[in-house]
Amino acid sequence: MTVTVSLIGAGAMGGAIGTRLAQTGQALTVFDLDADKVAALVAEGATAAESGAAAGAASPNVITSLNSPGIVERAVFGPGGVAEGAAPGTLIIDMSSIDPDATKDLAAQAAEKGLRWVDSPLSGGAPKALIGELTLMCGGAEADVEDAKTVLSHVASNITRMGDVGAGQTTKLINQVLCGLNFMAVAEATQLALDAGVDAEKIPTALKGGRADSAILQEYMPRFATKDYRRTGRIDNMVKDLNGAQDLARRTHTSMPLTALAAEVHRMLTAAGLGGEDQAALMEFFKGPNKEHFQ
Repeated sequence: MTVTVSLIGAGAMGGAIGTRLAQTGQALTVFDLDADKVAALVAEGATAAESGAAAGAASPNVITSLNSPGIVERAVFGPGGVAEGAAPGTLIIDMSSIDPDATKDLAAQAAEKGLRWVDSPLSGGAPKALIGELTLMCGGAEADVEDAKTVLSHVASNITRMGDVGAGQTTKLINQVLCGLNFMAVAEATQLALDAGVDAEKIPTALKGGRADSAILQEYMPRFATKDYRRTGRIDNMVKDLNGAQDLARRTHTSMPLTALAAEVHRMLTAAGLGGEDQAALMEFFKGPNKEHFQ
C-alpha cells in the first residue's frame, strides 16, 4: 500500500530512509536545512518542502530523523516547525536516537497540540534501511504504533512495540550497549588474529553459526582486518548513545563497568579527531609499533 509521508532530516540515516521510501513508490515530502541533501532525495522522486510546517501540512505521517532532543523539539515545535502546519491527529514517528525522558516530554507537547507520537529508533544503519530490513523498537499507544507500521514496514523487516512512549528509546540504549561492546570485542579479536598471523577475514566463516557469531562479526571483522573505513555510521554517535545508556544507568542505579570502558574508548577516538569515522576506525585504538595507521 502506498503511503503519504513527510521526512524531517535527510542526513546519513534520514537520507537512507528517504531513499528507500522514494524508491518503493511512497509519496514522500522532505525538509532539511541542507539543500543538497534535499536535492538528493528529490532526484529519487521526493518533493521538497520549504519548511517543517509545509512538510507537516503535506502528510498525516511525519518521520523525524535528527541528532538530539533539542533539534527534534525545534524541528517539530519551533518557529516554522512541523506542528505549525500539521493537522490534528498527525502521527509523528521519531526515528532519532534520543533520551527516553526527553521523548516523553516531546510526546506530551505533541498531545497538547492534538498530535500523536511514536518513538521508533532503529538498528541496522543506512545499509539495512536501503534494503528495507531495519529493526525497529517502538514506544507509543498500541493504535499509534499499528498506524506507524503502515509507513515503517517499507523500511523495516522487524518492528516491535516495546511499550508506551519512551520504551523504544530505552530499548535502543540497550541495543547500543550490546553493539558498543560487540564492536570492541570484534575489533580486539581481529587485532589478536592479525598479530598472531591468522587470516582474520576467514574467521567469520569459521565461526558462523557458533556461539561467537553475530551480525557485527560477519560484517565488521573483514572490515577491521583490511582497515575498510568507509562510512556507514559515526563513532561520535555511539558516544552519544553510550552516554545516554550511562545516564539511564545512573538513574536506575545499574552498574555497567563494561559500558563505561566502551564509552571511554569511543570518547578517546572522538577526542583524537575520529568521531566522524565509521566504527571500523576502532582499529585505530590498537595502533602500535609496526601497525598501519589511519590515513
